[in-house]
Amino acid sequence: MENLSALWEARALLEDLTPLKSDCGRRCGQACCRSQTGEPQGMLLFPGEEDFYRDRPGYRMLPCAQGTLLVCDGHCRREERPLSCRLFPLLPLVRGNAVAPAMDRRGRGVCPLVRHGLEALDPAFVAAVTQVGERLLTEPVQASFLRALTAEQDEWARLSQALGAKR
Repeated sequence: MENLSALWEARALLEDLTPLKSDCGRRCGQACCRSQTGEPQGMLLFPGEEDFYRDRPGYRMLPCAQGTLLVCDGHCRREERPLSCRLFPLLPLVRGNAVAPAMDRRGRGVCPLVRHGLEALDPAFVAAVTQVGERLLTEPVQASFLRALTAEQDEWARLSQALGAKR
């Protein structure tokens, strides 16, 4: 069994921090917590989080290309939220051996904050996301997962640039 201490420490770093100093869900009507009809919306679980949500009421897990997607009923207690939810709309991208927080490109259609950039977010939240990434890099399974998410984000960026150049 793998050591999950980095995962639980990462979750704790974001226990009480949110993207804005106020409840950002009030500004968008909790858009990131709502699924579209017939289209489940959820958060990607980090390796090891599946066990926490197995057989827990109000949650279901779906396989996806990146691993496991956690879909909730739209309401949960903050302490139960998965790491991806706590990080959103940011991701700690891996650049060499360093961590660079960046807007999660997958959230562009869901979160209005994505369009405003890092400057719109609480600096304490951005700093904590960096710390989360640094902590996750200390465990090989988590580091590998972060590197895969970084590669996916980089591919989205290349695709966006290519599409923009064709217009």
